[in-house]
Amino acid sequence: MSEEKNLEELQNELAKTQEQAQEYLAGWQRAQADYSNLIKESEKKRQELFEFANATFMAEVLPVYGHFKLGLKHIPEEVKKESWAVGLEQIQKQFQQFFKKYKIEEIKTVGEKFDHNLHEAISCEEQEGVDSDIIFEEVAPGYLVDGQILMPAKVKVAK
Repeated sequence: MSEEKNLEELQNELAKTQEQAQEYLAGWQRAQADYSNLIKESEKKRQELFEFANATFMAEVLPVYGHFKLGLKHIPEEVKKESWAVGLEQIQKQFQQFFKKYKIEEIKTVGEKFDHNLHEAISCEEQEGVDSDIIFEEVAPGYLVDGQILMPAKVKVAK
């Protein structure tokens, strides 16, 4: 009888130990999952901070590029073949390659329908031969970074 009682006690103890092992295993698995989530969340926050820093930097550089582009528009046709003017066009191409690398794209303006999400209307004017709500002039370029607006384009819109 004592052997049966001893066997029963051992079986109960084994069951309790197995139950406790399952609890420890479940706790360890939760801790592993929490740690994995923490790593993913930390990486996501690091990436967001990096993107914010890039966007802040770009917000400072892009107006300079806008003025550079405006200056290029005012180069007289008769001097566009001179080496300094060709050099300026090369600089513009380098800017464009840089923007492409960092997923920056210029917002389309002239000839496009006005979109308040992408464009900021500086004025609305009557324009002969231009439909209502169509952009007829770009005052300052706007930019998207990876599909999200960084800076709206400043435009003039036809009434």
